[in-house]
Amino acid sequence: MLKTALKPRWIAALVLALVVSTVFVLLSQWQFSASQSEAPPPPGQTETVQPLTEVFEPGTPMHASQADQMVSLNGRFRPADQVLVQTRLQDGEEGYWVVTAFTVDGAPEQNGEDVFIPVVRGWVADPADATTAPEGEATVVGRLLPTEAPAPGQTPPGEVATLSVAELINVWNAPAYAGFVVGTDFTVAGEELDTATAGTAMEPVVVGPQPQETPVNWMNIFYAVEWVVFAGFAIFLWWRLVADDYRRTLEDEEFAAEEARYLAGLQGGTDKNNEVSK
Repeated sequence: MLKTALKPRWIAALVLALVVSTVFVLLSQWQFSASQSEAPPPPGQTETVQPLTEVFEPGTPMHASQADQMVSLNGRFRPADQVLVQTRLQDGEEGYWVVTAFTVDGAPEQNGEDVFIPVVRGWVADPADATTAPEGEATVVGRLLPTEAPAPGQTPPGEVATLSVAELINVWNAPAYAGFVVGTDFTVAGEELDTATAGTAMEPVVVGPQPQETPVNWMNIFYAVEWVVFAGFAIFLWWRLVADDYRRTLEDEEFAAEEARYLAGLQGGTDKNNEVSK
């Protein structure tokens, strides 16, 4: 079989199979590396308050290393731009997040317009308990989180199913950061408040840091295993074709030998007949 495998066409086929297998192995390694999402930053880093404008820029997607960061932002609330986010749990009770647009000082303008970021000011069980945001210069400290995906379906006016920045951009008709802040400390018009909910039925929302384990994407692992199988199949296919060619060669040689024996038998019979006739 080695003689068959050393034929020029099968050597060329082996080189091609090895190239294809190498590509498949590289694709498998890429899928394996992609199966582990970027790990969140350590809690010591995320709990150190940093200016929002130094951590995250508007118009860019949020990376895992940026999410969960405690940030501070200066600017002002836009009381007219406020929504209630449905189905938010607080101590096991379902209610609403009260979310208000916050214009960020120092953020780069987008298309000549000031940029806002949604700020979660508190939680209410009843939409009637939601109050408008205070006016005046404000400083907010809170946790930066990535935008949620929009959800299909209709919602009552002033309510949304998820905290989707893409949806809020259309509702409020203004450019925004691709994330939101869950506020923990507020200073408005020089007055420091424990929360922006002081004196109301709104309750503060507390979001802790992310768990530190790196999530695994099993779909990527499945694809990686598939590429490994494809790589092995490329070599197996080459071996199978060589083996088939080898078997055909043996069959041809056996057929040629049988034919030679048959012709030799015929020739022997002819010679014997000629001797008898003499």
